[in-house]
Amino acid sequence: MAKILVIDDERSIRNTLREILIYEKYEVDDAADGATGIEMVKNNKYDVILCDIKMPQMDGIEVLEKLLPVTTTPIVMISGHGTIETAVEAIKKGAYDYIAKPLDLNRLLITLRNALDKSTLVAETIVLKRQVSKTYDMIGNSEAITDVKDIIEKVAPTDARVLITGNNGTGKELVARWLHEKSMRAEAPFIEVNCAAIPSELIESQLFGHEKGSFTSAIKQRKGDFEQANGGTLFLDEIGDMSLSAQAKVLRALQEKKITRIGGEKEIPVDVRIIAATNKNLRNEIEKNNFREDLYHRLSVILIEVPSLNSRIDDIPLLAHHFISEFCQQQGKPLIIFEEDAIIELQKIEWTGNIRELRNVVERLSILCDTIITADDVKKYAHPLRKHL
Repeated sequence: MAKILVIDDERSIRNTLREILIYEKYEVDDAADGATGIEMVKNNKYDVILCDIKMPQMDGIEVLEKLLPVTTTPIVMISGHGTIETAVEAIKKGAYDYIAKPLDLNRLLITLRNALDKSTLVAETIVLKRQVSKTYDMIGNSEAITDVKDIIEKVAPTDARVLITGNNGTGKELVARWLHEKSMRAEAPFIEVNCAAIPSELIESQLFGHEKGSFTSAIKQRKGDFEQANGGTLFLDEIGDMSLSAQAKVLRALQEKKITRIGGEKEIPVDVRIIAATNKNLRNEIEKNNFREDLYHRLSVILIEVPSLNSRIDDIPLLAHHFISEFCQQQGKPLIIFEEDAIIELQKIEWTGNIRELRNVVERLSILCDTIITADDVKKYAHPLRKHL
C-alpha cells in the first residue's frame, strides 16, 4: 500500500485529503506545518508528498528546498493562491507537479498515480545500481588485498593520479572503479579506454576526438574520451601499449588541462582525473624507449600494485563462494555447495590467469556439477594442463 504525506496548515484540507486517499486505498500521514513535515520525511518512508505552498512560518517552497536534498520522493505542490509564476517556480525548484485549489479529484488521483510510477522507477533504479555495484565488490581479507583496500580509502577522495600495476586478471579495472566510486567524482562519468585494443592510428581520435573531415572516415564531429569524461574519471587501461605520439598528447593534456581535437584548432578545457593501469614493467619500457619517462612520473603520483591470486590463496574460499552464488542466481539454480576438500583443491592450483581464471573455473563448475562440488570435480573440470602448487 502506497504511503502519502499531506503537509497543509488547514485542518479541513488535511481531513478531506485523508478521507479521499484512504478511500482510494492509500495509507496517509499528515502534518500541520512545514517543520513537522520535514521531520516526518526524515523518519519515515513516503511514496508521494503533497505540500501546500501558502503556510505560516515556513512556506511550501522553503519546505520543498529543504526536502529535496534528503529524499527522492516526488513532491506535489498544492495552493489556493497559485499563479502561473508560482507553479513554474515550484517545478523549476524540483517539484514533481503543481495542483491548484480547489482540488480537482480526477486531476489529483492521476497526478498521484503518475508520481507513484516515478517513485517506483526511482526505487528500481537504486536497486539496479546496487546490483551493478556488487559486481565491483573487492572480495578478500588477506593482508595483500587489505593493503590495497587501505590505499584506495586514502587516495580515492583526492584527485591524485594513480598508476595500477599487476598481472592480467588480478583486478586492475576493479581497483580503478573503486577509486572512482569512492571519489568526489562518483556521480560523474567513468570512461574506460583499452589502449591495447585500439589501433595506434586510431588511439588519438579515440582520446581527443576529431572534427568532421579531418581524415577520410571522419564523416562527422566526434568528442573524444577526455571530453566525455569531463568532471569524472578517465581510466587508461594497458597504457603501456599506447603509441609514443599519443603519449605526448596525453602528457600535454595532463600538463595544460586542455585538449585539441584532430583537425581542430580550438583548445578545449577538460577537468579529468586520470587512472592508468598496465601489466608491463614501465621502467623496462622506458629503457627500451617505448614509454615516456616524463609521462610515467605524471601518472605515478600514487602506485598501486594488485597482488596475484597465488599470493592471496587464503581469499580463494571467499571468492569461490561469491562466484558460485552469483552464477547460481543468474542461472536460476539452487545454491551449489563446495565441499571443504574442493576448496583445498582450488587452493593448490597455480592460477596463471588469476581471479579471471578462477571465475571462469567456478562458472564451469556451476554448469557441470549438481548440488555439491567435490575435489574430484575440481580435478576433472579444471584445465588438464594446469599445474598444481
